[in-house]
Amino acid sequence: MSPTLRRTISSHLFLSLFSIIMVYPILWWVGAAFKSNEEMSSPSLFPTQWLWSNFTEGWVALPKYTFTHFYMNTFELIFGLLITSVISCSLVAFGFARLDFPLKNMWFSILMVTLMLPNQVTMVPQYIMFNVFGWVNSYLPFYVPHALAGGIGGTFFIFLLVQFIRAIPKELDESAKMDGCTWFGIYWRIIMPLTKPALVTVTIYCFLWNWDDFFGQLLYINSVDKYTVGLALKLFVDSQSALPWGQLLAMSFLSIVPALILFFLAQRHFVDGIASGAVKG
Repeated sequence: MSPTLRRTISSHLFLSLFSIIMVYPILWWVGAAFKSNEEMSSPSLFPTQWLWSNFTEGWVALPKYTFTHFYMNTFELIFGLLITSVISCSLVAFGFARLDFPLKNMWFSILMVTLMLPNQVTMVPQYIMFNVFGWVNSYLPFYVPHALAGGIGGTFFIFLLVQFIRAIPKELDESAKMDGCTWFGIYWRIIMPLTKPALVTVTIYCFLWNWDDFFGQLLYINSVDKYTVGLALKLFVDSQSALPWGQLLAMSFLSIVPALILFFLAQRHFVDGIASGAVKG
């Protein structure tokens, strides 16, 4: 056996073993979603009896509300954030990439510096401000920052779109101006269609990051009627002393299904958007 082949086999064996170690908790989680409470402490990966009832009973386990209600709340919140974030971030990116205004480079540099600002630094003043506005226990603390090109990942989205828009030839803008197109018309009719790969990347990131934003939702949403799926899972712990682990794990597994579906369906566009932004920038 040649040294090259030996190294290849050794590296593949190591990577396979490491992958099994990394995937094992996920496999245990999936198997535990079908277990009874009595089997939960069993070292076996999969249950002796598959309890599909954990999914049906877990869906309606919480008093007054089913997970249908919580999913509707979550999609209402996320889709609103997607629309506001994509439009606002693309508008700001178009301004930095195409328009000339005083101190543009300075403002863009300040914007980039905010990438290094931890979210924990702004959390308390934001909460105090939104509480003064009377927005706590509503979705406004999420909608308004995203509508102003803020929110989770706003600066990164702007940077990604700026790099992409700068690679589009400015001759297209000049031709559109000669045809009587305004700056907003150039943005809407020319730039937006040409930045589709980057916009898809922004949409995927925005969906995944806001879908997983448990702490932000916990901070601003107090009413169970407005709870998202992530917050609803917390109610299993608060509802009763005998925690139904199988139902909790079953619902937590279902909570990641939309994110998994979106990622696998849009994975090609996601990679294209990142690669195009990196090369063209």
